[in-house]
Amino acid sequence: MNSTDETPQPTESVGEEITLNESVTRSAEDSMGEYQQLKRELYLITLAITVVAFVTVVLVYGWKISFSYLLGAVTGVVYLRLLAKDVDRIGNESVKLSPNRLALFVVLMLVAAKWHQLQILPVFLGFLTYKAALLIYIFRTIWLTD
Repeated sequence: MNSTDETPQPTESVGEEITLNESVTRSAEDSMGEYQQLKRELYLITLAITVVAFVTVVLVYGWKISFSYLLGAVTGVVYLRLLAKDVDRIGNESVKLSPNRLALFVVLMLVAAKWHQLQILPVFLGFLTYKAALLIYIFRTIWLTD
């Protein structure tokens, strides 16, 4: 036979494919681990901000306003949990994201407006506590990686 014969020669690509698949699987597992760590960190930061803000509001404004803040902060954590569940489902299913998060916020504001023991602004600011946790995480990530 001629050396220019174009018959396919067996190669070692099977071993490379297995290595590539293992690499992709390992990378996906690492990414999920990072995502789980991110969720835990956001919950802990939100909890820490909530505790500090609640104690501060109790000392400065009293129990009535601090209860309003705490109700909003707890609802914000529930909202964050619902958001995390929606993000968890994105890769697994092809279903729509749930509208429960918006309904949760609307119900919170309606309860705060109708129940005269609650103040709307502290409830709203308490709800936004999870946003402060997101900002802290982002700034910490930016400054620590540079």
